[in-house]
Amino acid sequence: MNAPLDTTLPRERQQLILERLRREGKVVAADLAQEFRVSEDSIRRDLRDLAAQGLCRRVYGGALLAVNIPPLGERHAERAELKRELARTALGLIGRGQILFIDAGSTNTALAKMLPENSDLTVVTNAPDVALAVLGRPGFDVIVLGGKLDPAIGGAIGSRTVRQAQDIRADLCFPGVCAIDPERGLWTYDEEETVFKQAIIEASGETVAIATPDKLVASATHHTVPITGIAHLVVAVDTDAAVVERYRAAGVTVHM
Repeated sequence: MNAPLDTTLPRERQQLILERLRREGKVVAADLAQEFRVSEDSIRRDLRDLAAQGLCRRVYGGALLAVNIPPLGERHAERAELKRELARTALGLIGRGQILFIDAGSTNTALAKMLPENSDLTVVTNAPDVALAVLGRPGFDVIVLGGKLDPAIGGAIGSRTVRQAQDIRADLCFPGVCAIDPERGLWTYDEEETVFKQAIIEASGETVAIATPDKLVASATHHTVPITGIAHLVVAVDTDAAVVERYRAAGVTVHM
């Protein structure tokens, strides 16, 4: 016997799709069509309507939750205490005399401010905020990668920045985390920023991802590095145990 057709009105269906987007960060049109027992054309119309309202961003095969990235100054103030706690945990992975790639981002700026003095550390960064956090303090060498500064990202990106990064070998890399998942790994919103993150990850011995809770459910557009490229993940202590186990099963060392 054929399954009964879904009788949900388009507006109700769109609300359910939006709830799914907010919960999971992304939807696949084929899966939604099967779930609601409607055509993929109907789902695509729903996604077009949601995108027209600025609630999602359409991508091939489905949609991503629309993300409004606030200016870097505002991001510094968001969950500031949590970012300091995450950074404090990440400090335990840093050894004396190491070379560190520290990417742009408010959590990484919190890490830079907490780096211990007189530890003979070299900080390589594309971000003025990160450089200023260690500049002039005892025991630091600072290398700033040049290039065009992107005000939204808070750091330099582009071919010049990438070339400079490729000429350096670091012990640890701290990429800015836009989104991360245990199946595919690290994701980024901007294509040029993606290329930069790939360059510093490849030039480093190990990669440490520091992720606030929203980054564990976010979805971004550009795949940056597989989960196998992430050695360590630092997350909040109240992160769902099932989520933590999925990362551990993928071979990532999780620090809470």
